[in-house]
Amino acid sequence: MIRIFLIGYMGAGKTTLGKAFARELGLTFIDLDWYIEERFHKTVQQIFEERSEEGFRELERNMLHEVSDFENVVISTGGGTPCFFDNMEYMNTQGETVFLSVDPTVLFRRLRVAKQQRPLLAEKTDEELMEFIGSALEKRMPHYSKARHIFCAEELEDKQQIRRSVDALRLQLNIEKIDNERKTDSNQGRW
Repeated sequence: MIRIFLIGYMGAGKTTLGKAFARELGLTFIDLDWYIEERFHKTVQQIFEERSEEGFRELERNMLHEVSDFENVVISTGGGTPCFFDNMEYMNTQGETVFLSVDPTVLFRRLRVAKQQRPLLAEKTDEELMEFIGSALEKRMPHYSKARHIFCAEELEDKQQIRRSVDALRLQLNIEKIDNERKTDSNQGRW
């Protein structure tokens, strides 16, 4: 049974690397935010507005516990998930935790291009965005650093970099490569 939690700041590559890693190993990929949106038929933003951050974080914690029962899965958490309640400690008891470490300047570059899709960042100037990232990382590092594994996720810009990162993460986690026949069988109808 494999259960891997990917944690890290927004733009760290949790979804990009998580999807590719799950596909390579024939595992199910779950993005916790997407899972919440599917279950409640609302966006995370709408849930925040209706329930406040405290209400969202309680719901997020419950959903984290729910997906933690799944087996053979890669779970991409929200950037703040490890920072609330006992979520980080809980994930460490349920599977392998991997902090995707990315230099703030790389995060800035990635988030700057995608900031219109992220309401929290949309109106920020470049200077404000860089300051926001630095400040948030400083607050979250005590939680992120509790992960069992730290993985440098700075090279996820193209297919070759993603492939190399998938192989490097597989080696770091000491997970055997799955043969193509078994991988194809386990992916039937899922992708």
